[in-house]
Amino acid sequence: MASLDDLKKRITSVKSTQKITKAMKMVAAAKLRKAQESAEKGRPYSDKMHNIILNLSKNINDKENAPKLLAGSGKDKVHLCVVMTSDRGLCGGFNSNITKKAKSYFKKILDSGKELKIVTVGSKGFDQLKRAYKEYIIENISFKESKNVNYFDADKVGKMIIEKFENGEFDVCTIFFNKFRNVITQIPQEQQIIPLKSEKSDDKNDVMNYEFEPEEDEILNNLLPKNISTQIFKAMLENSASEQGSRMSAMDNATRNAGEMVEKLTIEYNRSRQAAITKELIEIISGAESL
Repeated sequence: MASLDDLKKRITSVKSTQKITKAMKMVAAAKLRKAQESAEKGRPYSDKMHNIILNLSKNINDKENAPKLLAGSGKDKVHLCVVMTSDRGLCGGFNSNITKKAKSYFKKILDSGKELKIVTVGSKGFDQLKRAYKEYIIENISFKESKNVNYFDADKVGKMIIEKFENGEFDVCTIFFNKFRNVITQIPQEQQIIPLKSEKSDDKNDVMNYEFEPEEDEILNNLLPKNISTQIFKAMLENSASEQGSRMSAMDNATRNAGEMVEKLTIEYNRSRQAAITKELIEIISGAESL
């Protein structure tokens, strides 16, 4: 049984931890508002750019001479997976959910006999994948020095992906991230960005035909590289909001658990103290009776 002094130190230690987790929860809540607003504002822009490119691609007559970023290399042998996680921990299952989704995809690629290459954006993803997939990781990118998510960082990742594609290092590129729904729910996503994967849309505004000037090929050559950086940026914004929401939820649970632990330790401390007092009284009375 722990001594009174040990119990007192543990109570003080848990209370200090509780103050830290409570402060982290408040900081995450403050950051979440801004991150959620940025993610929600970024969705319409990235979705609209994606839909415009799909509309442009439908009007291309010569599919064989279509831009490679749109049509792909014509092969499906080498897959590049960009796993986007955070550089900081203490955010619940945020990073684990992304890597779990990615690992499931990795297994399908390797089981089908195709070549796998991995790029990790965020140190936590690299830490979780390096044990089982270290031989497949070709690059690890970290933006610890950046205080906020910005397009310049996303553009660096986008240009790196395009450069590798133009050098013939892969055929298909897929990104993995968490889509923010609310504080409690973040949904792991996999999105193929090279070649551009067409998706059926129920929105009539998304499937209508446009008239373009200049020609579709010329517009696509300019839009496609920007679209890749835009989709990366959207994923980073979604991740930022998801990370803060997950951290806020995790720190709230940690604060509550610390409170429950303090209550249990306090009860144990009071019982031990009462037992010690009772023991001393018994010794005093026994000694007095013996005289």
